[in-house]
Order: sequence, then C-alpha cells, then structure tokens
Amino acid sequence: MTPAEEPASAGSLRVGLIGYGLAGAVFHSPLIEATSGLSLAAIVTSNDERQDDARRAHPGATILENSEQLWDHAKDLDLVVVASPNRTHVPLSLAALGAGLHVVVDKPLAPTAAEGRRLIEEARRRARMLTVFQNRRWDGDFLTVQRLLREGALGEPLRFESRFERWRPVPKGGWREEGAPEEAGGLLYDLGSHLIDQALVLFGPASHVYAELDRRRPSVEVDDDAFVALTHTCGVRSHLFMSVVAAQLGPRFRVLGSRAAYVKHGLDVQEAALRSNPRVDSTGFGEDPSDAWGLLGQGDETRPVPTEVGGYQRFYEGVVAALRGGAKPPVDAADAVAALEIIEAARRSAEQRSIVAVEGNAV
Repeated sequence: MTPAEEPASAGSLRVGLIGYGLAGAVFHSPLIEATSGLSLAAIVTSNDERQDDARRAHPGATILENSEQLWDHAKDLDLVVVASPNRTHVPLSLAALGAGLHVVVDKPLAPTAAEGRRLIEEARRRARMLTVFQNRRWDGDFLTVQRLLREGALGEPLRFESRFERWRPVPKGGWREEGAPEEAGGLLYDLGSHLIDQALVLFGPASHVYAELDRRRPSVEVDDDAFVALTHTCGVRSHLFMSVVAAQLGPRFRVLGSRAAYVKHGLDVQEAALRSNPRVDSTGFGEDPSDAWGLLGQGDETRPVPTEVGGYQRFYEGVVAALRGGAKPPVDAADAVAALEIIEAARRSAEQRSIVAVEGNAV
C-alpha cells in the first residue's frame, strides 16, 4: 500500500518520517501520532528489524526502504521529518524541499553553519517551513528555569551551569563515535546541540567561547568529554558540561543569581517515559516526582520548587500551528545556525587552547 492509497484523518497533515532509530522510534513517531492535525503516513528505514518494529508500532503507516520511494509519493505528503544520521540531514532536507515539502530536521540541523544557512535560504526560496527538533526546550526542568528567571526569583542572573552527563565507559560504536567531519559525531554535536541551544534561549547571543574537547576512552575518534564556556553579550556566563565518562553525576542545572540560586539534579523524565511506553497521553507524562524537585534559595535556606510539567508534544503542536494557522515555527532554524556557530567556535577554541570570538551571524 502506498501513502496515496491509505486514508488520512480529515484535514490532517500527512507526515513522512525518514529514520527509525532512537530518534524516529522513541521521539518523533510517538509525538507525531499524539498530535492532533498530523497523520504518520510513511516511515523510511532500510533495516529489516526496524521495519518490523515500525509495522507493529504504526500499522497505519506505509513502510519504505529508501527516501527515493518517499519522493515518488511526495504529492501525497505535506511534511517530512528527517531523523536519520547527521551526515544525511542536509541532502535529505534539500531533497524534501525540492519535492515541495515542509521539513522538520532532528538536531543538529547540519554539520556546519554554512550548510545550515544554505538550507534556510532554500526553504525561503521555495516558501516552505524548515524547523529543527530542539525538544529539550520543553524539558520540565528547563521550563522551570525559564519561569524562575521570568519571575525574578534569582535576582540578576550571573552564571548558568548545565550538565548532561552519563556513565558509559565502554564505547557503543556507531556513526556518533566516528571521526569523519561529515558525520558530525561526538558529544559537542550530540548533547552540545541541546545545551548550547538552551543557553542561547535563556540568555541570548554569545560573543566569546572557551572549550575543552577530550577523548577519554580508547579507540574513540571524537570528543566524549567536553566543557564549553560562553560569555553572553548580556554579561551572563554559561558553563556547559557534557560527558559519557562521569562516574558520578553533577547537578543538571545550577543557576546562580544575585538573590538566590536554583539547583536541580536528574534528567527530564520524558525520554525514559517514551522508551518504556511510547504514549504521550499516558497518565503523568512529563511530570517530575516531588522527590526530584530542585531547590531554590541561599545557603541553608532553601525550598523545593515544583518542576514544570514537560511537554515534547508542544513542538509538533507548534508545527501544526505554523502550517495551519500561520504561526511562527516552534524553533527558528536561524537559532540552530547560531548554535552551530558556537560549536565551530568551540572547536577552534579547543584546538587553540584559548578563548575565541564567535564568528558569523545567524540568518
């Protein structure tokens, strides 16, 4: 059965999903199916086992072996989600735009800022929406930091510390740990894309970057332990830590202000929830248990702060609002280019072992 032969919900936007690894299976497909106004019409994966998994999880979707088959049915689609390896983000997005389709790209948008700008220009030229899946803008703990800053609970923000750490002393292998530049592998592209994006959302552009990029595990070709310091033009400093060799984990967030600090441990609960039960509408989805709430205050005078309910589904709700209601895309692709400029500056800083200026301007 082709996408054209399968009935869609009335008025829904028909989505083609490219890739059914972690990103496609755990994040995108459940969120797409949970979003009113979207219909998951087709899934592209060449892996036999993943094809079987996709058929079981999404019986209403057509399973295709390659993207060329998807382009053959482009007229029956509205939107393509690119959730394949990083090296394919640019060519697949260009092909989707060329087929007249709107595009969601998993982070990072591209291996380089220049390629990201090229995608933005192509989307503008074809009057198509291009947005980037920065789902961790809807982490509950990040939403809590935003609220505390908005309320002035911290006073004047001084330093933002953000960590995404794991304990994986044995490499898992795969393209994320390969050193070819076009792979855009390593933690700076992987976890750094999230941490940098969050810092820029909170405190705006950065003028200077200092970074340490290390390879701690034998045979690994890319950074697996990294630190990035940003000096924002507003004066705030962001210290971003990412590692897979952290035998004990630091706080997820530590935000220091002139009046108080906020400290939060533990990762947002949504990824673990989607891995165990890919139902966004399940009871308690996105809710942080009370014993994991962060602390706000000074010294010994602190109080627990309820964590905002996380909502990755809001990204795709924003996609529908953009395509049906004329709203802005949920993530401006220019923000992803700004993050890529930071990544490129971080790589220069690590090579030179010095603070460097951020070059280029986001579109």
